[in-house]
Amino acid sequence: MAALTDKSLLSAELEEDRDGDEDEEFQRLLLQATQKIQSTMPSAPDSKPIRPQPGFCIKTHASPTEKVFVNVCRSPHIPPPPDLTPQELECLIESDSASAFRIPMSLGEPHAELDKSGNGCTAYDVVINTGFFNKLEANLLFKEFFITVALEGLAEKYSTNINHPEWLVLKNRKFMGSISEQTIRTKSRPVIQEMDLDKAGETQETPMELSHAQSFSVVPKFTIRAEPPGGRPNFLHAEIHLPQVASALELSLELGEDRIVLEGGQVPYLLDIYISHHIKPERSRAQFHRGTKVLTVTMPIQLVPGAPMLLP
Repeated sequence: MAALTDKSLLSAELEEDRDGDEDEEFQRLLLQATQKIQSTMPSAPDSKPIRPQPGFCIKTHASPTEKVFVNVCRSPHIPPPPDLTPQELECLIESDSASAFRIPMSLGEPHAELDKSGNGCTAYDVVINTGFFNKLEANLLFKEFFITVALEGLAEKYSTNINHPEWLVLKNRKFMGSISEQTIRTKSRPVIQEMDLDKAGETQETPMELSHAQSFSVVPKFTIRAEPPGGRPNFLHAEIHLPQVASALELSLELGEDRIVLEGGQVPYLLDIYISHHIKPERSRAQFHRGTKVLTVTMPIQLVPGAPMLLP
């Protein structure tokens, strides 16, 4: 039985060197029939609601007179970050590589509340993995690092001037106001567009972390290049070589904020990698070239050093 594949891959599959009109017509009819079949298949939802549990509350300011409260909440539905030891995190911070440590989190919309004096204030809900929350409570270094990253993420996402250095964890209050249900993205599949493969720039290998699950599958050859090649990149281009794949119908591609997951083919192929840049999955594009057997993925980069992984 054929596996459920990414329907969007169909639109960008390139065909070349066709032998005659009959073969072209056959391929057109086959593609048309396959699209009709797939349109009737149920697909998994791309998002789901979660009900986070309260954790601790941070008090800070957006201006000398504007109070801001951040409700740090927990949920098992948020994926955990890599399981670093305190010593490993300390080494990352000292080596100026802290931006490589991504913390999955959901940043909720601001909501108006009243503080204990009855004055107006703004509150945000930030949701992280339950296990990682427990780690924060047990280790001050992780907690301070997380709070810094979360405040920077809120400031960037909502264009607000949250005062990062001056914050306080409230002792007798776990949250300000009420904690609302949030919707998180469960997966992100790129919309496909064509690329000119002849305009490939200089290839630069990018440090990756491979998933342990790939030991049971074939990891395809791949390269990642940043554009522009020098300085701060705006895009990442991944080229994944799949010599045993005959059609894009065999492939399933999913993108996270710092992750690429590709599987499919009769081999089977499985590529599950973490990338060192924070990308925008909803604006990414991909194509499979039937002639070269190469899947190309173009990913815009979020230009925020050390930004957290956001789950809308």
